[in-house]
Amino acid sequence: MTSPASSASYSGLRHLMVDLQLRARGIADERVLAAMERVPRHEFAAEQYREHAYEDHPLPIGEGQTISQPYIVAVMLQDLAVSPGDRVLEIGTGSGYVTALLAELAGMIVSVERHAALANSSTELLARMGYRNVSIVIGDGTQGFPQYAPYDAIIVSAAAPDVPRALLDQLAEGGRMVIPVGGDDSQQLRLIRMESGYRRTVFRDLCRFVPLLPGIGS
Repeated sequence: MTSPASSASYSGLRHLMVDLQLRARGIADERVLAAMERVPRHEFAAEQYREHAYEDHPLPIGEGQTISQPYIVAVMLQDLAVSPGDRVLEIGTGSGYVTALLAELAGMIVSVERHAALANSSTELLARMGYRNVSIVIGDGTQGFPQYAPYDAIIVSAAAPDVPRALLDQLAEGGRMVIPVGGDDSQQLRLIRMESGYRRTVFRDLCRFVPLLPGIGS
C-alpha cells in the first residue's frame, strides 16, 4: 500500500516529468500531457524500480519486456492524435501503462499481448484502477485483432522489420498508426495515415524497442 506521503512525492515527480521531460522537449498536446500527469507510472513498475518511475528511460517488467521511456510514449501518443470516441488497437500491452493512457484518451481500447503473465497482471491492475473501456487479449500482435476492426488508431510498442500487412488492413480510412520499424541496431518511429485507401508515411524519432515477435509467448 502506498502511503499518503509517498503518493504526494510521486505526484510531484510526475508533474516534473511532464514539465521537464515532455513539455520542455516539444510535446504540446494538452490531452496527452494531462493524461501522463494523471496516470501513476510507478504503479506499473516493479517495486524495486518504483523510485525510478519518473526518470526518462525504460524500466524492465519481466518476460524480457520494458515500460517504454516517457518521452517516446508521449511522442507516439501525440502523433496518434486520439479522440475521445476513437477505437484503438494496442500491440504489446506489457505493464499496461500505455493502455491506461489510451483509456484516458480514447473510447475503446483492444490491447494484444503475447505473454499470458503480462496480460493477466495488467488486466488485474487496470481493473483495480477503474478502467472499464479496455479489453486485453493474449495473442499474436503481428496479426492484430480483426474481430473489432477497423480501428481509428493503432499503436505498436515493439519493433517490426516492416509494417505488418494485417495491421494495415485493420486501419480505418483516416486512421493513424504509430509503429517502430527496424532491426536491433537501428529503429525509427513511423506515423502512417490511411488516406483514400493509401498509406502516407512520416518518419519520426529514432528509438529502441524490443522486437515484435510472431506467435504467443510461453
